[in-house]
Amino acid sequence: MLKVACIVDDDVSAFELAVAGEVFGYDRTDRGVPRHDFRVVTQTPGPVRVAGGLDLPMMVEHGLGFADEADLLILTPYAQCEYDGECSLAVSRVLQRAVERGARVLALCSGAFVAAKAGILDGRRATTHWRHIDGLAAQFPHIALERDALWVDDGPVTTSAGTAAAIDASLHVVRQLHGAQAAAVIARSMVVPPLRDGGQSQFAVGPVAEQRAETLAPLIDWMVAHLDEEHTVASLARRANLSERTFARRFREELGTTPAAWLTSQRVQRAQALLEATDLGLDVVAQQAGFGTAALLRHHFTRQLRVSPSAYRRRFAVPETAAAAQPSALQPGGM
Repeated sequence: MLKVACIVDDDVSAFELAVAGEVFGYDRTDRGVPRHDFRVVTQTPGPVRVAGGLDLPMMVEHGLGFADEADLLILTPYAQCEYDGECSLAVSRVLQRAVERGARVLALCSGAFVAAKAGILDGRRATTHWRHIDGLAAQFPHIALERDALWVDDGPVTTSAGTAAAIDASLHVVRQLHGAQAAAVIARSMVVPPLRDGGQSQFAVGPVAEQRAETLAPLIDWMVAHLDEEHTVASLARRANLSERTFARRFREELGTTPAAWLTSQRVQRAQALLEATDLGLDVVAQQAGFGTAALLRHHFTRQLRVSPSAYRRRFAVPETAAAAQPSALQPGGM
């Protein structure tokens, strides 16, 4: 059982704290998701103020000693460590020791300031909420900030963009720790997509990509159910009863990316599920996922996930009994 420590302090953000608890603290062992020893910790155990419109105290029983044993440390945003605020030296040292001993750190939203002030982002790529990224860049010029990313992995540290991107980053860490099927189970429970396309710049004009598929929603459902077929902008535009130019513009407006990029992402997710839950050869996986050939599957899979399909299968193959318990992962739209 992996140990997960969620570090908080006064005026902790209610949303990111709830995301951490929902993803890593909720028991889903009945659906094949490994359970974590999840604990909320703080420097001085006792009442901690919860912000985010709630303005209520939360009793935190555990100190930082558990964080020194944790396999994953989660940093939630709390007001006093943003911008010119001071961060706890004890927390900084816990984070430094965590990175030194090979533990993972997940900094949600402006929790990146906590990681930055601990020095564990020096020389690394990172991101944070688009409203805070200029402030982070000004204070920490040695961090390579990716302004449009929903989340960024660099070594043992994962950082996320604002608010809802905490879900994206958390599910990404679950995929890394336990595989795509575990992430898919959690995502379905939370009624969110397990992997979103596009960057955080899209949030300046509307909500998340999959939730913005309004006029194109019926077409999107059909595309997910027919990933193994060949699609072009022309054929999809005809099905949507739109001109090619109007279709391409509306697709980007509603889903935040191009039809080709969206299809590739969905096909990689389908390939992940097939690689985890079946022993099908790569040629068959490629055909069922819509890539056609194993060579094309390897190209897109490795480019998107930075690991080959064979290596992914060796790491995340699901035992036959577990796969049988989650048949919906292979159904159209199940990912």
